Amino acid sequence: MRMAAGINTGTVIQKGIREAMAGAVELILPYRCALCGSVSDTEDRFSGYDSLYKDLYGKEPALHICGRCLSDLNILAQEKRWSLCLTNPVANDVCPGLALYMPFPYKGIVEKAVPEIKFGKEMELARFFGCLLGSCLQREGIRADVIVPVPLSEERMAERGFNQASEIAYPVAEINGIPFADDLLIRLRDTGRQSEIRDNNERVRNVTGAFGVSGLWDLTGMTVAVVDDVVTTGATLHEAAAALYKAGAYKVLCIAFAGNRYIKNAEPF
Repeated sequence: MRMAAGINTGTVIQKGIREAMAGAVELILPYRCALCGSVSDTEDRFSGYDSLYKDLYGKEPALHICGRCLSDLNILAQEKRWSLCLTNPVANDVCPGLALYMPFPYKGIVEKAVPEIKFGKEMELARFFGCLLGSCLQREGIRADVIVPVPLSEERMAERGFNQASEIAYPVAEINGIPFADDLLIRLRDTGRQSEIRDNNERVRNVTGAFGVSGLWDLTGMTVAVVDDVVTTGATLHEAAAALYKAGAYKVLCIAFAGNRYIKNAEPF
């Protein structure tokens, strides 16, 4: 075999051996869970997800979750998935009775995954949650004219490299055949991290006036679903909804993948 000038034959051979060994190791060693690091035993159970992911993103998913972590993902009973968006009513509310759809509790796999998404840059976990959320909406027949993610500030985008709410909202829109509009709702100013604020009133003040609507959109008569990853007091989603109503939306539905509170409300939307 003749080698091109300037290429060291020994180096090429060693590289080939390393690549062959790496391939062999991938065949022998099992996948590892993205959350706990243990052996992932769920590959056969994700055949439908693999196909959906490839349809959405044009490639195979690299996400693997073990059975133990997956067993922690339990959807709330149907009557508990709906609540009022705000845990504490506010005076002169511009959108009283705002509805929230939240199908999963913030515990187990979700509690493990959210920090990995936000701070570990595990984008595929957000997409996985989005596919689950989209399927929930599809089964329950929840409709809207447009799906809108809660936007991040430029500073948060620079830190994370992606908007987790947008990664969740996109498959929700695609699965349900609803237009996805990540340019509709805009962040007017940076805010402190809601997760670091304990006082509920301060959480409301922190996001007051934080959102606006792009002038490229006319929301007159439209039903808008605004999506976030996790909801606690509901202040962020409520403020986003207020901006959408101000821009002419007919109805706003707030949607979060998970939350850590529950307010019984039979039929808010």
